[in-house]
Amino acid sequence: MSDHISVIIVNWNGKRYLDRCLSSVLRQSYADYEVVLVDNASQDGSVDLVRERFPAVRVIANSRNVGFAAGNNLGIAATQGEYVATLNSDTEVEPGWLAALVAGMSAGPRIGLCACKMLFFDQRERINSSGICIDRAGIAWDRDGGQLDMEAGREEGEVFGACAGAALYRRAMLAQIGGFDDEFFYLYEDVDLAWRARLADWRCWYCPAARVYHVHAGAGTEGTPLKSYLLARNRIWTIIKNYPWPQYLIYAPAMLLYDLAASGYSLLARRDAYTLRGRLIGYLSLPWLWRKRREIQKRCTISWAELARWMNPLESPWRVWQRYAHLSR
Repeated sequence: MSDHISVIIVNWNGKRYLDRCLSSVLRQSYADYEVVLVDNASQDGSVDLVRERFPAVRVIANSRNVGFAAGNNLGIAATQGEYVATLNSDTEVEPGWLAALVAGMSAGPRIGLCACKMLFFDQRERINSSGICIDRAGIAWDRDGGQLDMEAGREEGEVFGACAGAALYRRAMLAQIGGFDDEFFYLYEDVDLAWRARLADWRCWYCPAARVYHVHAGAGTEGTPLKSYLLARNRIWTIIKNYPWPQYLIYAPAMLLYDLAASGYSLLARRDAYTLRGRLIGYLSLPWLWRKRREIQKRCTISWAELARWMNPLESPWRVWQRYAHLSR
């Protein structure tokens, strides 16, 4: 018997993408799966389109926009599949997508999540993400981002984490570590989850045959004050919640240096104060974040030496910026 998968698609005003996305999801070679669309109070007719064109898709219609993290948690709570696949609405998946991810789960007993090979929708020869990388300053980025499909991300294997825009999660793992953190709204929620999975000794497997084409920033939030704010705030939250002690003290000076450099660049070059504001709110959230941190660290069963194997070394601010340069191009 095959393992049942619950595919969860969180949508917010993504009607222009849904026909293509859902049509591709419903053409999977893997047979045992369900599709659930969690709609965050869209005003563009998304729900009507899905109910009319895709009656096999179950719709959860929220009365307000609860964000990507909480939206996925609602979908997880409303389903029972052994595995949970998360997928952005601005994607198109190949027919073997789910089958490749399920195969990846069999790579080892502690595989709790699987990463896809995400390619840019309008530049299908270039990689958007082949998993999550993270360095010892707690900065996360898309593995192989901007590289050519034929030159990078060709071998399966273990990576730090999976981009939740297209990923597969073991429900037992989600139940143990607590799913996504609703407070994040969106951005870094998958990095935070990958951290918590790692600390609980779950592993992430990269599946290059699970191919997805992604309209990067299709939700229209790229370059907005909200994204600047949440990206900065949520990175700080992720570090405070998850970074082991006493290693946090060792790398804290580097973290502060990167934060100052990023905030200074945003203020001077882009006239963007939201990056600084997000970081300040992140640090000011320490009292209630500390309660979450205590619970996470109680579940930690992995040594620093093992965790550090999957973390990249520190690099200069210029090299850090280059990790994202392909997105501006």
